[in-house]
Amino acid sequence: MPALLPTGALPLVLFLGAFLARAAAKSTIEPCSNADTCSALVGYTLYTDLKVSEVASLFSIDPISLLLTNAVDISYPDVENHILPSQLFLKIPIPCSCVDGIRKSGSVSYKTRPSDTLASISAAVYGGLVSTDQIKDANPKAELSDPAVISVGTQLSIPLPCTCFNNSDNNLPAVYLSYVVKDVDTLSGIAARYVTTVSDLMNVNSLGSAEIKDGDILAIPLSACASNFPSYAKDYGLVVPNGSYAITASHCVQCSCGPGSRNLYCMPASLAVSCSSMQCRNSNLMIGNVTTQQFGGGCNVTSCSYSGFVNGSIAPTLSTFLQPRCPGSQQFPQLGAPPTVLPGSLFSPAPAPSEMGGLPSTNPGSVVPSSGAVFGLPPAGGPTGMNSGISGASSLTNHKTCFTAMLVLAFVVKFVLSTSL
Repeated sequence: MPALLPTGALPLVLFLGAFLARAAAKSTIEPCSNADTCSALVGYTLYTDLKVSEVASLFSIDPISLLLTNAVDISYPDVENHILPSQLFLKIPIPCSCVDGIRKSGSVSYKTRPSDTLASISAAVYGGLVSTDQIKDANPKAELSDPAVISVGTQLSIPLPCTCFNNSDNNLPAVYLSYVVKDVDTLSGIAARYVTTVSDLMNVNSLGSAEIKDGDILAIPLSACASNFPSYAKDYGLVVPNGSYAITASHCVQCSCGPGSRNLYCMPASLAVSCSSMQCRNSNLMIGNVTTQQFGGGCNVTSCSYSGFVNGSIAPTLSTFLQPRCPGSQQFPQLGAPPTVLPGSLFSPAPAPSEMGGLPSTNPGSVVPSSGAVFGLPPAGGPTGMNSGISGASSLTNHKTCFTAMLVLAFVVKFVLSTSL
């Protein structure tokens, strides 16, 4: 019969076991079975001062898309080379695909630099959005046997967490933000900051309680405006988070989702240089133009709307309809100047651009940049993902802590058993 653990050693073993169980961060996983992609976001905190173009390169995205997603005015001179301050929080737009049966972004590529290690890439460069194990698994052909020694110039695929949930939350348009929990965060604080509820966050992330830990990755639903472009349009499925903008049609069209709105509004972009016609047939209206005529029975509205980017051309649609009253002026998300300092206090919980206004504005008079003119319904209670308590999408600190605890636990058990025999 095996020797029992002495009574004095049992509390220590139990403590280490409990510590080990709590060390691993959780990440919400959405199973999938098709090849479709959706619009998604990841929350990213800059680990050092970086140019806008450098941040965009880290995530393999367009710098202008990065700025507009965060409601930054793109009319500023040389805005792509503007230096953003360390510890600034940004929302990064990424395509979310189905890879190996789960949702993740597989489009991000990183070229290693001197002094890079898997640990520094995971924890610093990508802010805990991806683990060292996930990077190794995504790059089976790369020479990563020694995670502390990586050849300079090695091209790595970086799998980032994302969720789609049909771009819907409680049957309303939504974009999901993958957010790395900070040690100062609470679920109620996150819910308040992103204009949702604790119960909705618990449902989406399959949480049994409101307890969250540093390094956990949550899927946060952000209210949005959804397009209804035809499936053959290149920008089919475009969804824009409330309070932000998106650029499409080869930088020719800019779409926005105004404060508290569910209606996507598109117009010619300020960057438009060589674009196909944006004028609706049989009218002098351009996309984004609306005319109204009030009469006794209501209001006659004629609009020229953007209907997608089809075969390299912009598709405008002219429509006329009656409604009880004429619409008011279009409300745009407020734009801010490219930030040079951190907003608020460094000690405030995980600073994030608000849904209503994006990054804090230093140019309140700016309204809009100057311009030349899904897969079934979610469950009744909202989308629900799988919560992985052993997901690789955890912070470096949690992985080191977990490994250390395992070693200590093994030595304690070995010592106790040897003294008991």
